[in-house]
Amino acid sequence: MYVCVCQAVTERQVREAALSGAKSVKALKECLGVASDCAKCARCAHNILRDCQQCGQEEGSETCSA
Repeated sequence: MYVCVCQAVTERQVREAALSGAKSVKALKECLGVASDCAKCARCAHNILRDCQQCGQEEGSETCSA
């Protein structure tokens, strides 16, 4: 699924960035360009980051379903 249509960023790319250490939408903006144009994707990107952080906390691993 596309999260950011303006930059053609997918959910998988956001999850991979989260696994690589991105902890905020600002970090996603720096590495993927998310929310750099219209910013309508910021909330969705934030929710994906939160899900990945919760997944890692609950399972104690660095896996995140992509």
